[in-house]
Amino acid sequence: MTKFHFISGLPRSGSTLLAGILRQNPRFHAAMSSPVAGLLNGALEQMGANSESYSFFDESKRKRICKSLFEAYYADKEHQVIFDTNRQWTARLHQLVELFDDFKVICCVRNPAWIMDSFETIYRKNPFDYSRMFNANSRQTVYSRSEALMSAGGSVGSAWTALKEAYYGEFSDRLLLVDYDVLTRYPEKTLQLIYKFLDEPYFQHDLDNVDYQENEFDLQLGVKGLHQVKRKVEHKVRRSILPPDLFVKYQDMDFWLDSTGTAAHSISAKKTQQEQQSGQTGAGRDHE
Repeated sequence: MTKFHFISGLPRSGSTLLAGILRQNPRFHAAMSSPVAGLLNGALEQMGANSESYSFFDESKRKRICKSLFEAYYADKEHQVIFDTNRQWTARLHQLVELFDDFKVICCVRNPAWIMDSFETIYRKNPFDYSRMFNANSRQTVYSRSEALMSAGGSVGSAWTALKEAYYGEFSDRLLLVDYDVLTRYPEKTLQLIYKFLDEPYFQHDLDNVDYQENEFDLQLGVKGLHQVKRKVEHKVRRSILPPDLFVKYQDMDFWLDSTGTAAHSISAKKTQQEQQSGQTGAGRDHE
């Protein structure tokens, strides 16, 4: 019987890297974001009170249809463990607990200032390719681009609020937050802790040969290299390209460093005193 787990969390925080590592295990299937969360939401809208068909569905039928979406989408996979990736799963734990008896959610996280820096780095690497990530107004400057990303409906803001909802919610014990810096600095130790959290026998991964990329998806989005994983898992240090005031604006949004009021599990490192005092001198790590 196939077991379902989920990968969620924040963008530019290692979810594609983690999927590339986990898929080395022949028992596991893991990939970049799937459309299952969107299909589930669309089905519930069609079966909801705003639909003319609402009277045809009771709760049990809605649950069966939602469960069947997972089964149908992954019917061609013969793996024992499926990891479905989507940043909005953290806002849907109340649905997942009704569909699956036993599941865990691995949430990839990273200091939001470095997430914004990573998006800006990708943007500047494609100077003549205007992607769908921004519109004509929001792409004008690094300030407008960052504001768009962190807005309630932006790529970062929507994922950040969804994660915060889950982190302080009643199902927080299902979560394991994995800090990007720790994953790239201590990959094998981090993987051992992930396997322990999942209650799975450990598999020896080849961390010098991680091969996974989604070039076709990135080209359709107009953002080359967004989901390209470098072959070797390694820790790199560089300076941020963000203006100092913009870096400072986002660097203290890493709420998961405070474990008060949550039952979530975490693999992360506390900020050093130097990083707290001068965010711009902190070490940035780009591996996506």
